[in-house]
Amino acid sequence: MTFSRNYASLLISSIFVGLIVTPNIASALVPLLISERGSTSTQIKHQGLNQSLNQGFNQGRNQTNNRDINKTNNSLIAQKLIDIDPSEFKPTYKEPPPRRNTPLPNQRRRLEGIQLESVDYRVPSLQPDFNGNLWVGSWRGLTRINPNTGKILTRINLPNKAIGALAEDKSGRVWVGTYAGLKRVNPNSGEITAQNLFLPSKRVLSLLVDKRGYLWTGTDNGLALISPDQGLIMTTLKNLPGVSANAMTLDADGHLWVGTLEGLVRVNTASAKIMKRIKEVPGTTVQTLAIDSQGLIWAGMPNNLLVINPKNGIVLRSVTPLRGKDVRSIKFAKDKSVWIGTNNGLLRLNPYTGAVLDQVAGLPSSRVLSLAPDVGNKIWVGTSEGLAWLMPKMERAKSHRAFGREVE
Repeated sequence: MTFSRNYASLLISSIFVGLIVTPNIASALVPLLISERGSTSTQIKHQGLNQSLNQGFNQGRNQTNNRDINKTNNSLIAQKLIDIDPSEFKPTYKEPPPRRNTPLPNQRRRLEGIQLESVDYRVPSLQPDFNGNLWVGSWRGLTRINPNTGKILTRINLPNKAIGALAEDKSGRVWVGTYAGLKRVNPNSGEITAQNLFLPSKRVLSLLVDKRGYLWTGTDNGLALISPDQGLIMTTLKNLPGVSANAMTLDADGHLWVGTLEGLVRVNTASAKIMKRIKEVPGTTVQTLAIDSQGLIWAGMPNNLLVINPKNGIVLRSVTPLRGKDVRSIKFAKDKSVWIGTNNGLLRLNPYTGAVLDQVAGLPSSRVLSLAPDVGNKIWVGTSEGLAWLMPKMERAKSHRAFGREVE
């Protein structure tokens, strides 16, 4: 029995040191270790152990051979892959492939499914003040800039940012007409010091300070006269012919002319009564008004520019270069030339002959909404896509980056 134990111990040590124990070997060793008596049974167990070891060695050898064969096969496959010409993997084109275009930031956001915020950059009103600054009324709010440098001086936070008109009263206060009513702003502090929502309509389209200093407010449903100090309505004119007070100007006698959906109306500023109505005008709807140095009214229509004598209401002429044009803004410069903003660009005309002196390029949009000439030695132009400016002898206008899409 001592020999059997020693022999078993030697076999076990050899197996754990250098051999892989297979399930067959393990099953042969279990009875050998348990049995302690009977030489015959021990002999039989020795023979069984030898057979099991031989089977285990043969299985291990076969596994090793199989691994060697697999390695050889893998090496051959890898060698074949290495020998493949890389050009076999390239697609063939009859023509060179199209050049890849890198999308712009906004395009990339669209491709990635990010919704872009809808922002309206229109600038419907420009108002120079007594200090030489320029107030910019846009659909993004109210801003005061230095017109010499373009630097932003003040931003006014308004409850409603859609501004339709601006005016400065005789005390230097800024009146802001929005699509939600009328507000008075202190230019020094930027605070809203008065507001009046009880107008004929909340949608303010035009503002004008008369010679007495009172503020006329034009809405899409009539006129209102405001006391600038108290900010209170003095009177209203709801039965205005043509309903909507789109534009206003003062003639040489101090009377108020109002451009409506049905021609022109003259209003006595003292009594707030209608004095005259001119409805037989081509185009009917008056969108903008101005008075030239001779006291004649220039009326911008959706398809024309008319010159009217205010004393008798006769249309003197239709300005030839503007026939068929949608005229949105009219301003006379110090040199007596006239700037005309249309839905298709900006022109400067000789007011006596109607000849085109300049046609401005480089605007952020061809749709011109407001003008302010001779401010900071420039003409400032409000468009549907932001603010621009032009100096004498410049071939192209330049955009103010703080008011357009370029800032995005």
